[in-house]
Amino acid sequence: MSTPYYVSPEQIRQDKEDFVSRGIAQAKEVVVIEYREGLLMVAENPRKTTFKISEIYDRIAFAAAGRIAEYEILRVVGIREAEIKGFRYYREDVTAKWLTNLYSQHMGAVAQAWDTKPLEIELLVCELGTTDAPDGSTLRNNRIYHIAFDGIYSEEEKYAVIGGRATAITEILQQHYADALDLSAALQLVTETFRTIEADAEDDYQITPQTIEVACLEQTVERRKFRRLSTDEVTALLS
Repeated sequence: MSTPYYVSPEQIRQDKEDFVSRGIAQAKEVVVIEYREGLLMVAENPRKTTFKISEIYDRIAFAAAGRIAEYEILRVVGIREAEIKGFRYYREDVTAKWLTNLYSQHMGAVAQAWDTKPLEIELLVCELGTTDAPDGSTLRNNRIYHIAFDGIYSEEEKYAVIGGRATAITEILQQHYADALDLSAALQLVTETFRTIEADAEDDYQITPQTIEVACLEQTVERRKFRRLSTDEVTALLS
């Protein structure tokens, strides 16, 4: 009987991380950015049959980069679990942090299993929130959580990026982002950032209202805060 070979847990983890990194490197990017009235989500996505950005619950949205089949399952699960929790308890009990923990547990379990392929995805879970201060003013407490393939998550402030060139896009946003942008200015900042990144790419890919997917969580609408912008609306905001 032969002795099975040994591979250290550190090596297995590194191999999985390298595997996922190669997959994510090919994924087009998604940006979530805070603006004056809420959170803006923009994705490079020329396909009209699939979405990278979706509504989960009243004030919660979901954005993903990577393999569509893998993150689509998590999107559906998130909607189902949020509806069940909101129905059994209170709608206010459904929060982005609760949903992030749910996704984190599942993605971490898949990544740690030695005989399964890790999920080739990154997620952003966003929640629009306001708190009325005693003096009558409004304090913003928007939440943006970034979940890696292994379930490890972090909370981001003001903006977050996932996808293959996330680091380069983040560096540009660090230089040009300003507080209290209106919706048009925030969208123009993200699209110009995408264009700067694509200008250095080998393939001839144009950033236009037809090749990006845009949605937002807005303070100015009623209970359901999520709104998907049409191509005409995006064109008007960029003009």
